[in-house]
Amino acid sequence: MEALLYERLSDLKVRCRLCAHHCKIREGQSGICGVRVNQRGRLASLVYGKIIARHVDPIEKKPLYHFLPASRSYSIATVGCNFKCRFCQNADIAQLPSDRQGLILGEDTPPEAVVADAAAAGCASIAYTYTEPTIFFEYALAVAKRAKREGIHNVFVTNGYMSEKALAMIAPYLDAANVDLKAYTDQFYRDMCEARLAPVKATLENMKALGIHVEVTTLVIPGLNDDPTQLAALAAFLVDALGPETPWHLSRFHPTYRLTDRPNTPAQTLHRARQIGQDAGLRYVYLGNLPGSGAENTLCPNCGNSVINRFHYNTRTNLIDGNHCAYCHEAIDGLF
Repeated sequence: MEALLYERLSDLKVRCRLCAHHCKIREGQSGICGVRVNQRGRLASLVYGKIIARHVDPIEKKPLYHFLPASRSYSIATVGCNFKCRFCQNADIAQLPSDRQGLILGEDTPPEAVVADAAAAGCASIAYTYTEPTIFFEYALAVAKRAKREGIHNVFVTNGYMSEKALAMIAPYLDAANVDLKAYTDQFYRDMCEARLAPVKATLENMKALGIHVEVTTLVIPGLNDDPTQLAALAAFLVDALGPETPWHLSRFHPTYRLTDRPNTPAQTLHRARQIGQDAGLRYVYLGNLPGSGAENTLCPNCGNSVINRFHYNTRTNLIDGNHCAYCHEAIDGLF
């Protein structure tokens, strides 16, 4: 299928405008993502409709804690990614084209089938996740348009590297996003992801301005992005640019893919990071991959009582009444 958001150049070259890489692609070659190929001066998506993974998940697994809690989300992905994270959690599918000489796998599934399956499973949303949804943008857009007509919400779980034009195209159909803000230094993004920090920050600000519900996740990696000063700067950016109501999810690192020389993130490091976020003024800071810590619960920012009690993505109790704390009636930010 012909791709969206590209321009034709001389000598059969094209310039992809889908993400912040803006790849200049020669005839017969692919962009960084490995799934958009120049076919004689025409940019084509190789993954349109080719689903490599689909599951019905709790929305909390995205993670989204302030968007339709305890609902189910129909999650889909194709192969490919526009990042090359050394710590990729889903490298078997996200890095498949780059690691396997352009191999594309997936089951052909038309957009209407995705929406029908989501509705049949009683899902309140469709999540474009597991790999980077930007790289299967044309397919995600087609599904999202149909889902919107059927009253099903759309959710991106993304690295935030989409171009401003791509975000503007999907925004009318995109209800929520969890964006990975992987660190707060450009050096980390260059060394660990082969990307840059500034475009991610811009996407977060643009999503907020467009009225998309935004939550942010940071995978805390020992010795790489766990410096308290950097975490404080990241938290300050969230407060200043997105607002103190922005949920921040801090996840525990486990050695994987090409980053196996680091230990699991110590629990005390995560708790310290959470305190840094709270000290910066963030109302809702959560710890992931640390079940039973109590830091999965939503606390009322006014009275401090637990209004949503969770354990490992499962909601045990929900004491939010019409977006208000059942104890003190303080407004709780989000869509409940």
